[in-house]
Amino acid sequence: MKSKSKTVVHGQPSWRLVSDSVEAFVTELGGHLGPVTFKIGGKKIMPYSVAPWSEENFKPALPPILQVLRGDFFCLPFGGNAKPFRGERHPVHGETANARWHFESLENGRLHLSLRTKVRSGRVDKHISLINGHTALYCRHLVSGMSGPMNLGHHAMLKFPEAAGSGLVSTSDFVCGQVLPVPFESAEMGGYSSLKAGGEFNSLQAVPMADGGKADLSRYPARTGYEDLVMVVNDDQAPFAWTAVAFPKEGFAWFGLKDPRVLRETVFWHSNRGRHYPPWNSRHTGVLGLEEVTSYFHLGLAESAAKNPLSKKGIPTCLRLNPRKPLAVNYIMGVAKIPAGFDRVVSIESQSGGRAIALRSASGRTAQAPVDLDFLS
Repeated sequence: MKSKSKTVVHGQPSWRLVSDSVEAFVTELGGHLGPVTFKIGGKKIMPYSVAPWSEENFKPALPPILQVLRGDFFCLPFGGNAKPFRGERHPVHGETANARWHFESLENGRLHLSLRTKVRSGRVDKHISLINGHTALYCRHLVSGMSGPMNLGHHAMLKFPEAAGSGLVSTSDFVCGQVLPVPFESAEMGGYSSLKAGGEFNSLQAVPMADGGKADLSRYPARTGYEDLVMVVNDDQAPFAWTAVAFPKEGFAWFGLKDPRVLRETVFWHSNRGRHYPPWNSRHTGVLGLEEVTSYFHLGLAESAAKNPLSKKGIPTCLRLNPRKPLAVNYIMGVAKIPAGFDRVVSIESQSGGRAIALRSASGRTAQAPVDLDFLS
């Protein structure tokens, strides 16, 4: 049954989706997906972050994206976009993360919203679906009517328990990794970073720090008082790419699945009390962005469409849109119950002909979850 009715959740009018295993909300402003509650093993899990200022009064200058900031949202284009591109001046993470979405339908756990973009004329259709028995979210964005280069992606944010290293972070094979090559924060503005700008790495467990040491990004929260951003380039020969966070004490693992030929890179944003300016005010703590993109870091469309160190190596940092051929960006997020002794995820494999996944840990334990992998195709 169609329903236009909305409810206010954490200060934002939102549509509610529900299945026997998941309850999710999507905001009208910005189309942010969150909060989300998963039911596993008799427990309710709410892994996504909601900004601590979500119900405060905002100054008019605060961008819509920061007013709403929660869960996951679709970025077109991805990044700061401070530099205009061919006369296009996009807001931070694009109109898709800031504008009001139009309701199309909500039926049987399937929400359809649409947005007519203005900065680059076109249309984006947002489809969020739930399946009974699946502790997963199926997200599809259909981009149509646009032409030219575009960087894009998803911007999922998890809120970690306060204990240091409570979450164990891992990803599928990647071909290279690098810290943002320009300063991420400025002490003069009230922001601080701990990693070495431009530092290269081939393991999340050994990432160069500004002080000459190495940081282990596979455990989080860590480095209280700092904001950092790194990016890895996924292997586009894999049938699908994945990012995962295991929470052993909480008994579950979060996972994100994508087609690496559409979303080639993963950006990790470590936000742990490192911004002292409004609205952050040193209270955005233990949040990790796991952002599946095709982009040159978070710098924006102009930097991603131009020749850059990655594109010069043949690694795409933007896609070329064709108005006669809509682009589908498909992404699956979910959780799985994990057994005692399960630690860091080291592999996620297809099972049952693509109708489920198996998550294997470094300790040799296995967890399973029903997932429709054909959705990524």
